[in-house]
Amino acid sequence: MSPLDRRHVLRAATLGAAASMLSACGSAAPSSRAGGTTALPSHPSTSTPTPTPTPKATVAAVAAGLPFEIHSGPTTTDRVALTFHGQGDPAVARSLLAEAERADGKVTVMAVGSWLDSYPDMAKRILDGGHELGNHTQNHVAISTLSADAAYAEIARCAQRLRQLTGSIGTWFRPSQAQDCTAVVAAQARRAGYGHCLSYDVDSLDYTDPGASAVTRTVLDQARAGSVVSLHFGHTGTVAALPAILDGLRQRGLRAVTTSELLS
Repeated sequence: MSPLDRRHVLRAATLGAAASMLSACGSAAPSSRAGGTTALPSHPSTSTPTPTPTPKATVAAVAAGLPFEIHSGPTTTDRVALTFHGQGDPAVARSLLAEAERADGKVTVMAVGSWLDSYPDMAKRILDGGHELGNHTQNHVAISTLSADAAYAEIARCAQRLRQLTGSIGTWFRPSQAQDCTAVVAAQARRAGYGHCLSYDVDSLDYTDPGASAVTRTVLDQARAGSVVSLHFGHTGTVAALPAILDGLRQRGLRAVTTSELLS
């Protein structure tokens, strides 16, 4: 893989942190750096199908040289990352994945741990489709309002579930009900083993259910080379909008890839 154009990522991270605003999951907060890594807490395992593991080499390749908080990728690429908040009706999620695959698109799913508890087979479905899984906390609470220990528990429990189902905690963490990581949340994400907080530079607003055409227009009006787009499972309007979004990107010479591919 070609090396990442770090200048664009650093510039995007700086500009994105300064311009953070209300997101699909709630209020944004500025990013910050914190350190420390400890083992994940134990969590009872359950019997689930074994999906294809996430390649561990991907984590190392992506992590090198990136800032902690990422809003977008290099503008010199022909790639865009469509990232989905993973919860809601699994039938709607499967329909959305099928639409992406029909257009040869790949997506990143920031899964909620309780959703994976309820529908563990979705982890295998996502990875088997060539897509990517990340951590969007265990219960999708307003993580920025929690104490350090409570925030850590939210992140670590979801990480443990991802490891049980896939053999990996995934490369990416995204805070719940917030666009960016606070200093406290950043420290706990690192403590749980994550080197990056994945934000975004395009909010589709699909969670407001404005209709497929509105979702399509919002994404295509804002997306550019290197964009990270925030979308959601669980909304039929998003499923209906996806073919037009992918077609519109393709007409601009852009293709939908996983976040790891965008930033590699």
